[in-house]
Amino acid sequence: MQDTQGTNLDPWYGHYAERTAGLSASEVRALFAVASRPEVVSLAGGMPYVSALPQQLIERAALRAATDRAAVALQYGSGQGVPRLREQILEVMALEGIHGSVDDVVVTTGSQHALELLAKLFLDPGDVIIAEGPSYVTAITVFRSFQGEVVHVPMDDQGMNPQALRETIERVRAAGKRIKFLYTIPSFQNPTGVTLSWERRVEILEIARTSGILVLEDNPYGLLHFEQAPPPAMRSIDSEGVVYLGTFSKTLAPGLRVGWAIAPHAIREKLVLANEAAVLSPSSFSQIVISEYLDTADWKGQISTFRDVYRERRDAMLGALSDYLPSMTWTRPAGGFYVWLTMPEHLDSKAMLPRAVKELVAYTPGTAFYADGDGRRNMRLSFCYPQPDFIREGIRRLSTVINGELALLGEFSQTAPLPVQPVERDVLPPYAG
Repeated sequence: MQDTQGTNLDPWYGHYAERTAGLSASEVRALFAVASRPEVVSLAGGMPYVSALPQQLIERAALRAATDRAAVALQYGSGQGVPRLREQILEVMALEGIHGSVDDVVVTTGSQHALELLAKLFLDPGDVIIAEGPSYVTAITVFRSFQGEVVHVPMDDQGMNPQALRETIERVRAAGKRIKFLYTIPSFQNPTGVTLSWERRVEILEIARTSGILVLEDNPYGLLHFEQAPPPAMRSIDSEGVVYLGTFSKTLAPGLRVGWAIAPHAIREKLVLANEAAVLSPSSFSQIVISEYLDTADWKGQISTFRDVYRERRDAMLGALSDYLPSMTWTRPAGGFYVWLTMPEHLDSKAMLPRAVKELVAYTPGTAFYADGDGRRNMRLSFCYPQPDFIREGIRRLSTVINGELALLGEFSQTAPLPVQPVERDVLPPYAG
């Protein structure tokens, strides 16, 4: 055996658990350092526009948490979350047709934490998670960190394709693999902005039920609709086969790091135990601040304000794409934060990114949202954070990059056939056992 000692700068390299091989830097997170430069128009990160939130509302809620409710807010709390906040979470979910008991709700440190707890509870090495293709980048990272294998099901403008889901389930099981759950973002999906139709929600739930597959419904954006509300949540149809994940990060503030899960009873019990093992209890102070805000502010009116802000920015992006990149194709989201752009063959969004940054615009390459390295023709464009005029300028700069690439390809194609390079796919390495 070749002695590799001394070839790695980390002296503890050989001591890590096998599952750490699934940990990789998020392409979205890697962009933040570049995108935060003031001269760069960032269409990359899905950062809520928290400046639309009246500062005094949070200040008052925080002051009351630190004074009137300090005995609770500054103390350890329950691993399930503050009871009053769980009651209020039921009121929030009722807007999407979900009803349940306070005992069904588990508060977590953001919905991302709930996703990690569920992965920890369900995934053994080699287990399969079925997800939309493309899917949320950090969910893929979480699943891979627990040695799970993400298998994608294609989408169209109505969301995940049910027939493709049936075929995927059959193919995975024929290969002798176990499917632990189906992960979906049905409303204003990240990264495509597409919404799963009501008919498909019903059909996919029936496929999952008959196949014995649990559904994880991740719904950060469902209340941020621009024209009309999306169909009722999948959890509203099936309370025993669906774990619903929610968050205050998009409708209030991500810095408070409060999310939740509502789950069938047995899963709920294990979630509480896993929550306590991970963090002992979610932040009591953050929970009390949000509870005070929900008790005293017009939180539904504030969500409506966010809708107006994001609608204006969505319209600015769609208009700019039509003006500057009319030959491209893109999704037209009815809510949420994102547009999914598709470029012609031979263009590679990941390879183009350094040139885009040089032109002072940033986006997220489509490869970030696939577990198998697909998505090179795609990019996710976020309209949630920049002002409308900056969005328009960002798309103009992006058009300079894309059109420059197309011109270069056209010039080479006139002199000789363009060689097609093999794509190196960023696949999860196999795990022993």
